[in-house]
Amino acid sequence: MFTVSTSKYHHGDLRHGLIKAGRALLCDHGVAGLTLRATAREAGVSATAAYRHFADKEALLTAIAADGFVALETALRAADDHPDDRTAMRQQGVAYVQFAIANPNLVRLMFGGVIHQDGIGQAAFAVLAHRVAQCVGPENAETVTLGAWSIVHGLTALILDQRIKTNDPAALAAKILALLDLTRPSTC
Repeated sequence: MFTVSTSKYHHGDLRHGLIKAGRALLCDHGVAGLTLRATAREAGVSATAAYRHFADKEALLTAIAADGFVALETALRAADDHPDDRTAMRQQGVAYVQFAIANPNLVRLMFGGVIHQDGIGQAAFAVLAHRVAQCVGPENAETVTLGAWSIVHGLTALILDQRIKTNDPAALAAKILALLDLTRPSTC
């Protein structure tokens, strides 16, 4: 879960302070409750100071989403620590679901179409793509990577939208991923 210090910005990296403050507002109020002025207030600076770093709300949202993708990449890399490729892929899927459950408004921003910037999130996706390529080889890697991501992201969206009710999203993700092992050779 993302937490924010109760202390306000005093010096140092104002851009990062604004992203952190914006992320806190996003967590509490969603995209609709986030403005540059509110973010500046949350960070303890003037609105003018915020506009020196972000031209508009969309620029701030893009920076928050980029920060979210860095955090997601970190979570996926931490989960990708098993020597067995299939186990590591399942661990990544579980980590993805756990990240989304802990940061629902951030994930909605990251994948919701509000921001449009090429390449944002590619490093996080590359963690999965690399592991899949090791498991299935280069000829099927792109298709299997898209399939694995689609399954995990779809499950995540269904859980966040409360279409699937579960007390343990991580356990459900682990079970589904074990049953739908996309790296297993087809028996059909």
